[in-house]
Formats: sequence, structure tokens, C-alpha cells
Amino acid sequence: MMIINLLGLMLIVLIIWWFWLYKPNKTIVQGNEVLIEVRDGVYSPSSIQVSASQPVTLKFIRKDQSPCAETMLIPSLEISEQLKLNEITQITLSNLSPGEHEFHCQMQMYRGVLKVI
Repeated sequence: MMIINLLGLMLIVLIIWWFWLYKPNKTIVQGNEVLIEVRDGVYSPSSIQVSASQPVTLKFIRKDQSPCAETMLIPSLEISEQLKLNEITQITLSNLSPGEHEFHCQMQMYRGVLKVI
């Protein structure tokens, strides 16, 4: 019984870490392009920092066959894109206002953030 309780507690700790405590490494875009890989339930990189004064092209390449990975949304910018499997989908953004723009799949399981400074 003690082993089951410990396993349950470890699972709870893992879930809390995964959904609330995990902070991905951020990528600071130096040029005007960033390649974002959609694989294994995550966007990689999932935290991207760009300059508000320069246009940026986000290049999504979908490697995950999950139907959830098929659609990418940036609600604050009113963007919705279908991501084809093993193909690059480009989204060029310009005149971005400073702040954070979250992007995610339609079920919000795949998540990322575009930080504009």
C-alpha cells in the first residue's frame, strides 16, 4: 500500500511540474526567421523573443502525426494555420506590438509564446 501511495504522489508532483513549473528555454531571434518544430507534443522552441521593430517569419515544421498538431493558432493576432505533416508552413509577422502572444493547437495542448520587446 505504501508503494502505491508513493507512486501516486510522484505522479502528482510530475503533473504539477509539467503543467505549472516547467519553464522552457527561450530563443532570442537574431535574424528574421525562426524554425519551430512540432514534435512529441511540444513546440520547440516554445518561447521565442523577437524585436517589435523588425518583421519575423515563423517557420513551423510538423513532425507529429497527432491530429492535435494539425492546427496552430495565435488568437491575439487572429491567425489560424493548418500545418501539413513534414512540410514547412511560414507565417510572416510585422508591426508587432510589444507584449506576449501565445500560440497553441486548437485544444491548447501544444503551447508556446512569442515575446515581443
